[in-house]
Amino acid sequence: MKKSVLAFGTLIVLATVSCSKKDKIELVEAPEVEIVNVLSQNNVAQQDTLFFKVKATKGSTFAWSVDNKDAAAKDSIFKFVSNDLGEHTITVTASKSDKKTSSQVSVTVYGKYKYGTFVLNEGNMTSENGSLTFISPTGVVTDSAYSKVNGTDLGNVAQDLFIRNNKIYIISQNGKKNAVGNSFENDGLLVVANAETLKKEAAYNDELAALSWPTHVAVLNEENVIIRDNSGLYRFNTTTKALTLIKGTRSSAKLTMAVSNNKIFAAAGTKVYVYEPNKDSITFALDMKASVSGVVKASDGNIWVSTTGSPSKISKINYRDYSLIKANDITVGSVSAGFGATPGITAKGDTLYFSGAGTKMYRHIFSIGSTEFMADAKPLVENANIVYNNIAVHPLTGEVYMNTIKGYGLDFLINNINVFNFSNGAKVSTNYKNYTNFPAGIFFTWNYN
Repeated sequence: MKKSVLAFGTLIVLATVSCSKKDKIELVEAPEVEIVNVLSQNNVAQQDTLFFKVKATKGSTFAWSVDNKDAAAKDSIFKFVSNDLGEHTITVTASKSDKKTSSQVSVTVYGKYKYGTFVLNEGNMTSENGSLTFISPTGVVTDSAYSKVNGTDLGNVAQDLFIRNNKIYIISQNGKKNAVGNSFENDGLLVVANAETLKKEAAYNDELAALSWPTHVAVLNEENVIIRDNSGLYRFNTTTKALTLIKGTRSSAKLTMAVSNNKIFAAAGTKVYVYEPNKDSITFALDMKASVSGVVKASDGNIWVSTTGSPSKISKINYRDYSLIKANDITVGSVSAGFGATPGITAKGDTLYFSGAGTKMYRHIFSIGSTEFMADAKPLVENANIVYNNIAVHPLTGEVYMNTIKGYGLDFLINNINVFNFSNGAKVSTNYKNYTNFPAGIFFTWNYN
């Protein structure tokens, strides 16, 4: 009996050793697997697509998941699309001969409207509300973007917008009633929305009843939303709903305001007003000795100012002490703002463009003081008869955008957002047809911080 036990024990030992050797000889290793980010992007806008492919041991099968939820994808290539903001984890599991290995990557989804170009439309004041057209960095156009997100409209005759602290502020001239007293269903004079998603966060109408045809907005913070109307500049506190007229600003011009170093710079006849937060009056009034047609923030934080006269000038102003850094004469072309409400100049770095709200475009290199004619849009673009508000230069690409309409009446329905590339001659690089409705201005998200 003892021998049997020993023998059995020996048999067990031998079997165990024998199996161990067999495992080493016939071992099937887990498959190697790696996720390859095809576009080398870790950030993506809502509804845009990232592509991933798997690099794995031959003969493997795959299963993809997002945030530990099965993505119902088995191919070697995976398309990631999401509406949910924030960070997401993409996992692929490779299987072969009952062995599994996983690989992960993290991506961040940001709002569809965080980066891109907005064209704000006044709409027809007698019959409709304002609207917002969005052009993505890849050139995809979303018409009536605000309305599509919220199911409601901007106010009647939308005029200006500003982006600050991930909020977009949009001011309308008439709000819920137009100039002849007709009522409209919309979100009122001032709309505040999430700057990434355009989801409405607040809307103000009755709180701003004291305003008379407001035209522009610039923001320092939630307690200092600066609104320009026919009486001057007002400070609106979105927390307390208090609206306060800033003393000495009655002559503020119907022009876009600039923000730098937590200060507002606003055109006012021959002067540029400077306003600092929480004050009841302006900090400084810089006299430019000629009519101001544009106030624009420079890339270094200083302020560009255009003035019309004999000669017209483009000046650079120190944003700290408001001293004149340099002024250049402009002897060809026009830096006039025209009939619109956007600046007579637009800038990318040291290079400024202007057209006098006409079809002929000029470029000025400030450091060397040179000005040259660039192109006339009229022969290059069909139906470019009227330039509606001024041109704007893209802060990243350097391309110049111009809104044109065929004419008034029903001819406004024939319109173009024209994009000009001057890197090698004068070329129309892109033309977006029939997306505007009396465009109040062109706004690039990258110009706000």
